[in-house]
Amino acid sequence: MNFDQARFNMIEQQIRPWEVLDGDVLALLSVVKRENFVPTGMKALAFVDTELPLREGGARGQALLAPRLEARMLQDLALQGHERVLEIGTGSGYMAALLAQRAAHVLSLEIESELAVQARKNLALSGVSNVDVRHADGVAGAAADGPFDVIVLSGSVAEVPQRLLAQLKVGGRLAAIVGDEPMMRATFITRNSETAWTTTEPWDTVAPRLMSFAEHPHFSF
Repeated sequence: MNFDQARFNMIEQQIRPWEVLDGDVLALLSVVKRENFVPTGMKALAFVDTELPLREGGARGQALLAPRLEARMLQDLALQGHERVLEIGTGSGYMAALLAQRAAHVLSLEIESELAVQARKNLALSGVSNVDVRHADGVAGAAADGPFDVIVLSGSVAEVPQRLLAQLKVGGRLAAIVGDEPMMRATFITRNSETAWTTTEPWDTVAPRLMSFAEHPHFSF
């Protein structure tokens, strides 16, 4: 398989049409080899426009997000290069690798120990040295390591826990996919002061759930 051609097609046919036009982001997608972050038997599917399971029989939410979704989140976060980032849900390490190219340091939390081990290997083989992958439940965040300039939830949640918002610096921002199927919203929250936040929801999408985060109660009559 010609990975370079498949990567070019992914960028031109999936990502550009999804309003990802930042030249730096598009160039980054050419540099970070997505095929190195999928299970060995699935490399031919690395560039398809869908989520990919990270291991056979994996629980819901253990998936590599669709390329266009990761690219759009990266573009809209507008990382500045000097920032410290907390990622919730390392998965295979691909989003962490993208974030690392535009940040000073990334701390990435992964609830599944096997995935954390594999992500470390993937990042090391890709030459990424400014990501720390930690086996931990991301619901609690990493308050002892904060506050952070940016927090990224690499998966969907019913709502963003306040404890994560509290770990943002003033001026910092959090990105997440929030809501329930069949429609969720890309949600960007900026901390304006110690007690005030601003929220924008610029586009709709659907993404697999992050494990361990609380769900909305469901009522039956």
